[in-house]
Amino acid sequence: MKQYYKYALRYTAMIALLFSAFTFTACGGDDDEEGSGSQSSQVDKKNKNANITSAANGYNKAIKRTEFPALKQGGKQKVLVYRMKSTAYDKDGVNFSVEWDCDKRSQRWTCYQMHKGYSGKYSRESDFFFDATNLNSNEYWGEYTRFPGYDRGHICPSGDRTASKEMNSQTFVMTNMQPQYGEFNGYDKSGNNGLWLRMENQLRKWADKLSATDTIFVCKGGTIDSEANIITRIGGKLIVPKYFYMAILRKSSFGYAGMAFWSEQTNAWRMNETLGSHAISIAELEKRTGIDFFCNLPDDVEAQVEKTFNPSVWSGL
Repeated sequence: MKQYYKYALRYTAMIALLFSAFTFTACGGDDDEEGSGSQSSQVDKKNKNANITSAANGYNKAIKRTEFPALKQGGKQKVLVYRMKSTAYDKDGVNFSVEWDCDKRSQRWTCYQMHKGYSGKYSRESDFFFDATNLNSNEYWGEYTRFPGYDRGHICPSGDRTASKEMNSQTFVMTNMQPQYGEFNGYDKSGNNGLWLRMENQLRKWADKLSATDTIFVCKGGTIDSEANIITRIGGKLIVPKYFYMAILRKSSFGYAGMAFWSEQTNAWRMNETLGSHAISIAELEKRTGIDFFCNLPDDVEAQVEKTFNPSVWSGL
């Protein structure tokens, strides 16, 4: 624990700088809007499964954003909303959000938006650091500044947040990390690219082709809720997910289109596997993860976009 407190103190100044506009809530809109912020617990007849702001989650408006899945019920969870000082990229200053399981001391998912405003010249503008400001020492494994035997895999990638130093720096917070094999998450000099890296690169290619008014909503993570879906625990503590996933929703002038990626994490290059062989519908991903994605969409829209996966509208598969 002495190592943990030494590490936390070391990054106090950094955290104060990066999280000046940072908010969090304990958990119990449209595009970049955080919703009406209603304090009512009444269920919307047109959207029965939407996240509801309440005293239990501090009336946090961010949970009504389109990229959010349904918050997990039961146990102790925290929703960490990483905000920027600038509202030039998002009207509410939201960079990305994380659901953190305080009992498992692990990230369940990270959700965020992608559009042309998030691309720029800034890359790897920080080093990894703990969010000691918003998590107590008994809510995460403070001794793991690294993941022995694994990469510290960004879930909201540094490469998806290059428009400013502030937004890029925030992606290095450890609550945005999961242990990943290098052969799954990285690349080598021989031209091999990990399957997860290839998925992230493809997602950026789709984002680069968006028009000025289009948005891609993303929710990504690793499986932490079932022992069958866990490879191991580092030091008997930190969960290493067996599977990783992406739920992807594209909004354009043509309406909504949805798809998902699901892949087992293995310690091997898999260049012979196409991305299409790991592409599924959002409805199927919900069955595999138990997570209700894009729950803030109107129910009829959500049902249609989640069950309909048309590979022809997603180039590169």
